[in-house]
Amino acid sequence: MDVFHSNSAQLLIDGLMTLKTKEEYAAFLEDLLTTKEMLDMSQRIMVAKLLTEKKVYSKIAEQTGASSATISRVNRAFTYGKDGYKTVFKRLKEREANDIE
Repeated sequence: MDVFHSNSAQLLIDGLMTLKTKEEYAAFLEDLLTTKEMLDMSQRIMVAKLLTEKKVYSKIAEQTGASSATISRVNRAFTYGKDGYKTVFKRLKEREANDIE
C-alpha cells in the first residue's frame, strides 16, 4: 500500500489545504505533531535549505545538528524525489520577491 495515497494521508493533505494563515498552520501542527516530530521536520527543511545554498555536509551538520544519514536522506529526496522541497523553496523565493516590491 502506498502510504501517501491512503485515505488517512489524503485526509491529512485535504486538511492542510483548508488552512489559511500562519497561525492556523502553527496551531494545527502543534495539535498534530509531537515536539520531536516538529523538531525533526524543521531540521529536515533547514538541511534542504542549506543544500540549496550548496553548503557541505560538515557545515550543515554543524549548523543543524543533523546526522550525516539525515543530511544524505534529505539530499536524496531533494535530488531524486518528487520535487516537494524544490516547489516550496521556489514559492518562498517568489513570495520574498513579491514582499520586496
